[in-house]
Amino acid sequence: MSEKNTLVRSLHDVGLAAWFGSSLMGAVGVNGAAAAARDPQERIRLAGVGWRKWAPYDVAAIGAHLVGGTGLLATNKARLATQPGARAVTVAKTALTGVAVGLSAYNKRLGQKVGEHQAEGTRGTTEPAPTASRELAESQQRLQVTQWALPAVVGTLVVLGALQGEQQRPQSLVRNQLRRLPDPRR
Repeated sequence: MSEKNTLVRSLHDVGLAAWFGSSLMGAVGVNGAAAAARDPQERIRLAGVGWRKWAPYDVAAIGAHLVGGTGLLATNKARLATQPGARAVTVAKTALTGVAVGLSAYNKRLGQKVGEHQAEGTRGTTEPAPTASRELAESQQRLQVTQWALPAVVGTLVVLGALQGEQQRPQSLVRNQLRRLPDPRR
């Protein structure tokens, strides 16, 4: 079996990069651009157009990351079973990936709820106007939190991926193998 995992690593990393970049750009760029619309009733509509145009690519990015991550788990199962720390980082990454998928789905649902109230007008995509209905204001406030939580969680996944890369450096692998040898002093 080949020692190279270029395809699954690429799916994992490119999917994660697109997911991180799009979540951050959406919170900053899409929402910021929509908030600049002169007509308060256009702000939510314009943000919705931007988010909907990106949605299929976001799903593809998340899917690529999940497929790549699953492939990496399969190809690294022996290392995960024996290398100290590797399993803990993998469990943390898996849990955070679940949180990020949940946040992505919840953001979509909150965006739909906000979109149902676009005729009310608003200060920004996630900033309610003083005259906003209770449902709109609550949805926007939740969306504001979750849209920033998502790039924070996905960014943490990027950092944990870098940590996993460090764990695979030759000196880490050799150190791990040496730890498994019997102590000659015993």
